[in-house]
Order: sequence, then structure tokens, then C-alpha cells
Amino acid sequence: MALALNKTVLKQQRDHLAMFQRFLPSLDLKRQQLVADFQHSKSRLLETEQEIEALLDSQHGLFSLLGASEQDLSGLVGVEELVVKEENVLGVRLPVLGRIRFRVKEYSMLAKPFWVDFLVESLQAMATLRLRRNVEQTRVTRLNDAVRRITQRVNLFEKVLIPQAEKTFNVSRFT
Repeated sequence: MALALNKTVLKQQRDHLAMFQRFLPSLDLKRQQLVADFQHSKSRLLETEQEIEALLDSQHGLFSLLGASEQDLSGLVGVEELVVKEENVLGVRLPVLGRIRFRVKEYSMLAKPFWVDFLVESLQAMATLRLRRNVEQTRVTRLNDAVRRITQRVNLFEKVLIPQAEKTFNVSRFT
């Protein structure tokens, strides 16, 4: 390996090393913050999935009424408006569930069974939970990708760039 052994090259090597060592702590801090956000988002996703399971379990009686009914309930509840905003967390664009507005098809309270009102509320609750789960899954996926990328950068600095710059600086200095 032929190196130009002059003061200019030596100063460049020293500056590169100092810059790498100065940049590494901020990269590592960003990695730690992203990991914390990732863990928080994973726990929120798990909570939402548990809420979905709890809602399904609590509505078994309603499901048996639905199975025995000959009522036409198609299109009873639909999502009319869904607002998903984005927030910037440490340079990662993450979705945030905003407003959800439902459209409920008009029905006669006298012509439909008493449990249709409960069904409408349950459908709205389930739709809200599933939309929230989809947004949280997207957050977890994006944060996971960001954590992977920032970890690669931290490893690049710790294991490649800084040792290489130290080696080059030390070889240049003593030759």
C-alpha cells in the first residue's frame, strides 16, 4: 500500500478519524431511540391485537343470533372517511391514525331485530381496531427497517471506518 507521506495527507487522515469518532455517538443515540420507538410500537400492536381478540370473544352470543337470522345486513356499516396522517420520528415517516367516520345504512328499528344496534356498534368498534392494527403494523415495519439501516451504519463506523482510519493514520504517522 503506497501512501503519500506528507503533512497534508496526515492531516486529512486525522480529520477523517476525528469526524468518524464525533459522528458515531449521535448515530448510536439515534439507533437507541429508534429501538425504543420500535419496542413501543410493537407493544401497542400487541395490545390492539389483544383488544380485537377480546371483542371477538365478547360477541359470540351476537354471532349466534346472526347465524339464525334471515335479515339482510349487507352494507349495514361502512367507512365513509379515513384520515391517516404522517409524523416524522427521527427521519422516519410513520403513519398516525386520524379520524374515522362511519356510514350506517338507514334501517327501521321496528323492522329489524333488537340486536342490530349492538351489531352496528360492534362492527364500528371492530373496524376501528382493525384499521388501527393496520396502521400500527405499518409503523412497526417502517421502524424495523429504520433500525436495521441505522444499525448497519453504526456497525460500518465502529467496525470498518474508524479502525481503517486509525490504521491508516498510524501507518502514515510512523512511516
